[in-house]
Amino acid sequence: QVQFVESGGGLVQPGGSLRLSCAASGFAFRWLSWFRQAPGKGLEWVSQIDGKGITNYADSVKGRFTISRDNAGNTLYLQMNNLKPEDTGIYSCGSSGANRGQGTQVTVSS
Repeated sequence: QVQFVESGGGLVQPGGSLRLSCAASGFAFRWLSWFRQAPGKGLEWVSQIDGKGITNYADSVKGRFTISRDNAGNTLYLQMNNLKPEDTGIYSCGSSGANRGQGTQVTVSS
């Protein structure tokens, strides 16, 4: 059974940093992604990484967020720096928007 479990969210002040983790099990996916959903808004794709380390980012996070995965490919990370209030939302990981975990809450506020 495919499963994604996110952790590492929390409350942080603007300009702060957080590191999210995602434990993936049940299948080996070439591409894994992070998504987020702000209150009252639709799902937004944030970043993706493949098994060889090729990465892509949404323009809104480029230069501030870094995606990575461990060598076994089972754990996904998202290092988020210089956080802004508009980064607030529920962050989830998965192979697609329809196949992802429950998510972890990130709140950026002073």
